[in-house]
Amino acid sequence: MVAEAGLAYREYGFCGFRNHGIPNAVIKEAYDAIHRFFELPLTAKLVYRSSDGGQRGYTPLGTERARDNPVPDLKEFWHTGREMPGENPWPDIMRPNRWPEEVPGFRPAVTALYEELDRLGRRILAIIARSMALDETIFDPAVDRGNSILRAIHYPPVTGADTPAVRAARHEDINLITLLIGSSEAGLEILARDGSWVPVTSIPGTIVVNIGDMMKRLTNHVLPSTPHRVVNPPGAAGGQSRYSIPFFMHPNPDYVIRTLPQCITARNPDRYPEPISSHEFLLQRLRENAMM
Repeated sequence: MVAEAGLAYREYGFCGFRNHGIPNAVIKEAYDAIHRFFELPLTAKLVYRSSDGGQRGYTPLGTERARDNPVPDLKEFWHTGREMPGENPWPDIMRPNRWPEEVPGFRPAVTALYEELDRLGRRILAIIARSMALDETIFDPAVDRGNSILRAIHYPPVTGADTPAVRAARHEDINLITLLIGSSEAGLEILARDGSWVPVTSIPGTIVVNIGDMMKRLTNHVLPSTPHRVVNPPGAAGGQSRYSIPFFMHPNPDYVIRTLPQCITARNPDRYPEPISSHEFLLQRLRENAMM
């Protein structure tokens, strides 16, 4: 499995994992909870509107846009962050979560899925490390209190075939890795090296995990952060909502992103001689995405 995953990440930046261990009941309860939240009236959802660059709570339709794209995406979403045990070293960064009182069971359902994805993410980081002949624990200190985000997304029905906006324009993820509990609806596509867009088929029981820009930078582009998008479906399918739950695995805010020495060679010199903290990197990208 390690060799296959390493090959997939070097070639595509994406890999699917079966037998991941997350119970179906945990996934179903989280999806049920987010469906009920997004069905609330807009006035009720706006009570929970994020005030910290979208890091906690609700972000309405027409807010986020991809970098270098002037048109906002056709999506609304909810962010849940880490529930910090004990003292929080970064109270101004990792703020308390917000919970919609109108949706009974929302907090335990979403928290349970967050914790499962956080554990799975650490296992996959170990697989990535082993695929690169690194110590499998190398990423553990980076993510033990990581500023990871569970994003519950609702793509509303698309109205107007001539709209310039899409559900999610071409982008790369900011973080280390993204774990996607996919949607049964089509729409996700990744950019192949030949410039073509390739649909990502949702296979039941599979979690798709892709490389983010922080990992791309750490590995000096040995592992690519592949552009991807969610297109508007044609015909009657455009009249249906689409839901997905990506988990963006981030390092601790004070983790320094410094090129791994093992990824620097004469043929692949260090592209990033100046290190940067993960929080500063995040802020730069949020500003580019018009979230701050």
